[in-house]
Amino acid sequence: MTVSLDALTNTLTNTSSSDADWLKRSQSDLYAAIARIRFLLETKIAAKKGEPLEERVESTTQKQQVDSYLNKLCKSFSLSAFERDILLLCVGLELIPNWADLCAEIANDPKQTFVTFSLAMSVLEHTDWTAFSPASNLRQWHLVEVGAGNALTASPLRIDERILHYLMGDEHLDERLLRLLEPIVANSVQIGSHQQVANQAIATWVSANTDNHLGNLPVLQLCGDDVASKMAIASDVCQNLDLKLYKIPANLLPHDLINLQLIAQLCDREYALNDIALLLDCDRDEAPNPLQDMAIGYLIEILQCPLIISSQTRRRQHQRTILTFDVRSPSVNEQQTLWEESLSDLDSEIKDSLNGSIHELVSYFNLSPTHIYNASLKAKSTHLQSSNSTFHQSLWSACRAQSRPRLDELAQSVETTATWEDLILPSKEKFVLHDIAAHVRQRLTVYEKWGFAGRSRRGLGISALFAGTSGTGKTMAAEVLGNELQLDVYRVDLSSVIDKYIGETEKNLKRIFDAAEGGGVILLFDEADALFGKRTEVKDSHDRHANVGVSYLLQRMEAYRGLAVLTTNLKNSLDQAFLRRLRFVIQFPFPDAEQRAEIWRRAFPQQTPTLELDYLKLGKLSVAGGNIRNIALNSAFIAADHNEPVQMKHILQAAKIEYIKLEKPMMDAEIKGWV
Repeated sequence: MTVSLDALTNTLTNTSSSDADWLKRSQSDLYAAIARIRFLLETKIAAKKGEPLEERVESTTQKQQVDSYLNKLCKSFSLSAFERDILLLCVGLELIPNWADLCAEIANDPKQTFVTFSLAMSVLEHTDWTAFSPASNLRQWHLVEVGAGNALTASPLRIDERILHYLMGDEHLDERLLRLLEPIVANSVQIGSHQQVANQAIATWVSANTDNHLGNLPVLQLCGDDVASKMAIASDVCQNLDLKLYKIPANLLPHDLINLQLIAQLCDREYALNDIALLLDCDRDEAPNPLQDMAIGYLIEILQCPLIISSQTRRRQHQRTILTFDVRSPSVNEQQTLWEESLSDLDSEIKDSLNGSIHELVSYFNLSPTHIYNASLKAKSTHLQSSNSTFHQSLWSACRAQSRPRLDELAQSVETTATWEDLILPSKEKFVLHDIAAHVRQRLTVYEKWGFAGRSRRGLGISALFAGTSGTGKTMAAEVLGNELQLDVYRVDLSSVIDKYIGETEKNLKRIFDAAEGGGVILLFDEADALFGKRTEVKDSHDRHANVGVSYLLQRMEAYRGLAVLTTNLKNSLDQAFLRRLRFVIQFPFPDAEQRAEIWRRAFPQQTPTLELDYLKLGKLSVAGGNIRNIALNSAFIAADHNEPVQMKHILQAAKIEYIKLEKPMMDAEIKGWV
């Protein structure tokens, strides 16, 4: 059987199939066909008994065929007259009370109360042995199932339950597919660029259906990170072509070929019966294992029903044609329109207070239509429940929340409470940090309004390298930027991202950047020297792929919409070619005595009781800011244990513990006059 796609170009003939009158006529046609088969059975019995047949001839009068489920089934699967009658024999066994007795009487065996191929050959006309073959339409499409028996012709036959329900007018999915397929609720495409993709996909299938030499329809592959928008595009395509869309998760596919073939046949059968299309959901964070990837590829090749693939990456084409459509994030103007539509029901007073806020949201966050709608809904509900914040603050927090779920699984969230006052740095380094913040704030104005993005999309990402010894404030600087810009900061340990297997490092980095592309996130890559060492001489494939991993990270940083920061303790170990591709490079110096004194002044919270602390003397302790914070915290525990305020003696004791940890000798000049 070759499944056609008449639904794409013609109006379905069963548009009124749910109408009660049509259903009655369909069932009447089925029972009339069963009555004809019953007459043949009774004729066979009468002939065996030598009874006259003249009085029964009128029963053979067959009603004129109507557009019934029976006739649609026979047409869809190209059943011969003999195959049709075998099917009706099995239907009669399910619907007519004494049908089993008739079968037993013909077989001269009271135990044979079922239909067999042997019985069909003895009763029906136009017998054809090919109808018994596994390749016949009856068995290939699982319209009837052959039970266990000593011989093929003597084995019991039974109509498939899904087919029986279909003939009676009940159009539910096959039970074996109910656990695997999920109906897709119709969604409308929300932006013009996505509607263009949907229109191109519709035109592709309509055009392919008119060219008979093409055979199966091409597979439509929707690629991109926005799962909801891809679902809406697929739904729009099927709605326009009168197809019922069902999603099949790729990770639930069986790995054995027998079950895969059965699933494909049942899906193709459902398409013929009920005009379904499949959306193969390959969207997932983890890479598929080889068996799963094989199952996906095999299913794509053998399916005949209309198929759409939703995936983040492109699948390679083998035998069956795969046409790929990239589903991109909404443009700046489209996001602006979506925000305005989602906030259109606000009070005029709140709308006036949002002057310029939408422009700011689009500048920082690259959200999908669904995320924009969700953020708007959450902001409205939050604002109604809380009077402590403005609607702009509620909206900003809702946007940040939309970016977190995927990154929480891949990186560590950093709390951003540090301010500019907490960051003790020379003025020139602070000036560069303020410049970084200005680049993030004004990127939409410069790139889009002032046209820099129109010249080239390369190098628009904002990347920075923070270099300096441990404890000099590199991580705190990222926290200050996050607090200043009201953005989340996520720390990524590059040493854990690097994988010894070729290609895995790039995959790990891709997952992180893909998850962060929603915008509003500062990516902080710790231990950059683990990956960004001097470019190695290529002696084997591992050296070559190590350099590829570095290049891939730099490419993604250059294209990343947000701010990406690398930190390193060893700037001199980095390749100068890599440094040239970073927009900002800041060297965090070891703090001098005056700066260390300032760090000490900020080391203790206001609630901490202190007594006669000399910050100038504390500044002589030659340690970085990170170590100062450790000493301050440890001294607070020591003082609390003695039920005393923090004093110089407690700090001295904590400092000695810190120096032991650093394996560093404490000089007398550093602690002279402390106690």
